[in-house]
Amino acid sequence: DVCLLARMMAANLYFSQIEELMFELSMWRCNDELRVRAEELHRASRKAAKHYIEFWKQIPPNEPYRVILGYVRDKLYYTRERSRHLLTTGSSEIPEESAFTNVEEFLEPLELCYRSLCACGDKTIADGSLLDFLRQVSTFGLSLVKLDIRQESERHTDVLDAITTHLGIGSYREWAEEKRQEWLLSELRGKRPLLGRDLPQTEEVADVLGTFHVLAELPPDSFGAYIISMATAPSDVLAVELLQRECHVRHPLRVVPLFEKLADLEAAPAAMTRLFSVDWYMDRINGKQEVMIGYSDSGKDAGRLSAAWQLYKAQEELVQVAKHYGVKLTMFHGRGGTVGRGGGPTHLAILSQPPDTVNGSLRVTVQGEVIEHSFGEEHLCFRTLQRFTAATLEHGMHPPVSPKPEWRALMDKLAVVATEEYRSIVFREPRFVEYFRSATPETEYGRMNIGSRPSKRKPSGGIESLRAIPWIFAWTQTRFHLPVWLGFGAAFKHAMKKDIRNIQTLREMYNEWPFFRVTLDLLEMVFAKGDPGIAGLYDELLVADELKPFGEQLRSNYEDTKQLLLEVAGHKEILEGDPYLKQRLRLRD
Repeated sequence: DVCLLARMMAANLYFSQIEELMFELSMWRCNDELRVRAEELHRASRKAAKHYIEFWKQIPPNEPYRVILGYVRDKLYYTRERSRHLLTTGSSEIPEESAFTNVEEFLEPLELCYRSLCACGDKTIADGSLLDFLRQVSTFGLSLVKLDIRQESERHTDVLDAITTHLGIGSYREWAEEKRQEWLLSELRGKRPLLGRDLPQTEEVADVLGTFHVLAELPPDSFGAYIISMATAPSDVLAVELLQRECHVRHPLRVVPLFEKLADLEAAPAAMTRLFSVDWYMDRINGKQEVMIGYSDSGKDAGRLSAAWQLYKAQEELVQVAKHYGVKLTMFHGRGGTVGRGGGPTHLAILSQPPDTVNGSLRVTVQGEVIEHSFGEEHLCFRTLQRFTAATLEHGMHPPVSPKPEWRALMDKLAVVATEEYRSIVFREPRFVEYFRSATPETEYGRMNIGSRPSKRKPSGGIESLRAIPWIFAWTQTRFHLPVWLGFGAAFKHAMKKDIRNIQTLREMYNEWPFFRVTLDLLEMVFAKGDPGIAGLYDELLVADELKPFGEQLRSNYEDTKQLLLEVAGHKEILEGDPYLKQRLRLRD
């Protein structure tokens, strides 16, 4: 429904602009190519006039541009009406060939008009409204925006397990990764069908296959990428390629693995190396690959410091792998709106990326909770796009410095300590889950209809099954922001205790390395917004007496981490280096 509605809206918007162009391009002088086409269309339109004469009058043949644009207008009308019929009734009497089916077909007559105007000395006119319209169509196509499909890797495993079990060749789920890859590649290189009508399907399996069947039925320009969340191995990508073929997706979507957890980010370069070493896969991607990295779940899994560092290293290694195989890599940053989910100022976020990881192109998610802030009004939209463009160009022309070997070594040590501290509290402390559910509105969020997905990936389970969004929002509500700062304090304390000279190294990293500076500046901003006193009031009202000492312990950790951050940054108070933001936050509070 979304795809058809977008197609209908696009045709409607273009329809009104075509009519404006028809009013503007009334000249009769044109090149031979356009004149021949206009004569052919005029003869054809006279034969088909009965279909639309009650709506539009015949266009005189001595106005060739209007004849061409009238043809485009007619097809846009049928495109709009056919989409409307399919949306409301599921079928349409308007044949598919009467409507535009792809953007190339739409652009061709417009480009013909442009070439003719330029050839006849009317380039100034050609570079006006017509060129603007050509750029709009080239950018937004027939669907306004391409819809990405996103599905968890385990759901594809369920489908393939059902297939292999039904075929009597074993359980795909129980196969080792090597065997999975071997079987998938064998099927992709072969031609035998795997899906039959007699395949037993659970509700989950039918849902996944239903998605692929929709991809096969709708116009291919309605979709962008097929994103595999919680991707862990090459077989996750090959599985989607096989399912697209089995469901007869004529124009397969590009498949984008999303590496989210710390271990998956560490394994991502090896996984892509394996894929790039497969001839079939290299032929399929045609020298282009998109890889998505997840900021939310990696932070939830290991804490903000460790996640940020592993994301940085994963990008560096992925770029090197792609260069080795001659593949153009586009990094897709799955950032959230808040710092705990990878958010932050756009300009700084892009400039802090590793060298060679942007190269003039990148993709970034814009989360629902911040989309109004970035694109809600025309001037905000332009400002946001300007920031993205400026930062992308600046990163390419003036790449950030690469970290020194001693900085890398220290960051590796900091990350290990931070991960251990974070996981020891969040995943191994027996009091944590009960405290979290008492002191924050996490369970209430799960009952609210404010998101597109359930708050948990699985109905049961603790923090592991909880999605990153309610995890972050729950701590934001209490102004404690635990997922952002937990682990930093232990890491800094360990580094200073190990070698007093590390404090100088940390300050050098802060002053000279954009990645480290942005990481700490965002942490400092979170401390400016936080208020452990409010978190303490939540504890006082909601938390059981036996859990209150644990809350006090966490708030003490909060204060220690804040002081250590100030010491590393060389600041006497929070946001000393950004008085403008400090004043804004003070007024807001």
